[in-house]
Amino acid sequence: MTFLSRVTRPAAVGPAVALAVAAALLAPSSPAYAAGNAVPTYEVKINLTAAALDAGFAPSTAVKSAFGITGSAKARSYSYYDTDALALDAQGWSVRLRHKGGSSFEETYKKRFPVTNGDIDAALTTANAAGFDSGDTNYDAEVDWGYAKQTLSFSNEKSHSASGYSGTALPTSTTGRTWLVNDIPGKLQDWNTTGWGKTTLQASRAHGPVTAKVYGGAWGPSDDASIEVLPVVGANGTGTEYVVELSFKTDSYADAADLHADAIAVAEANGWLYHGDILKTQLILDRY
Repeated sequence: MTFLSRVTRPAAVGPAVALAVAAALLAPSSPAYAAGNAVPTYEVKINLTAAALDAGFAPSTAVKSAFGITGSAKARSYSYYDTDALALDAQGWSVRLRHKGGSSFEETYKKRFPVTNGDIDAALTTANAAGFDSGDTNYDAEVDWGYAKQTLSFSNEKSHSASGYSGTALPTSTTGRTWLVNDIPGKLQDWNTTGWGKTTLQASRAHGPVTAKVYGGAWGPSDDASIEVLPVVGANGTGTEYVVELSFKTDSYADAADLHADAIAVAEANGWLYHGDILKTQLILDRY
């Protein structure tokens, strides 16, 4: 026969104590706190017409003077990597390999979220739900503010040695793709389903290359102003068109709003303003 040891009955407790004990038992062992929305920087991007260029396809003296552009031309070449069907672009992702003279290659993995009716907070909340929040230090949040359109983006920047490459030369499409696949960040690698991003990038090719000239300066509240002149092949596959992009970077929404309004006003008054948004990434993906 087995005998059970006798356990002493605990003393009765009052209702308040009982409630406290129950609450402690039900509470999670370590409370979870959701990270807040990311805090973006801003880049104002206004397109200018060919009237802003001189005979050598550089910004005219008047344009440089009007927007504080003082630097000489610096070249940079880049390509975007995507499948023929643009599967990455369809999911709001872009992957770029860029080379500035004398620098390492820049690998940029960017996720875009649309901003509707100027509601940047709503776009940041949407991004947060997708895992892009203030706690992720691998991505930099930025709002691109064009003539009529705003886009929120999160960029992951990596680099690759340019040893053996002179000027702004780019590697072959196959070599560039290998670098980008090897360095793919986790968010893109497993976007949609496990391994989707990596598999898709492995099936990509270089769209490009294109080589732009960039002229720097400072204007108003931005100490990072620039004009990029980008020659691209014509829509029918022949000839050359010039995309002229005036841009200003700032950490302040208020400064970005002022820069946007002022740049449009100056460009309009001088007959240089392009009334619309030219999306360079989309242009290059479509034409190359």
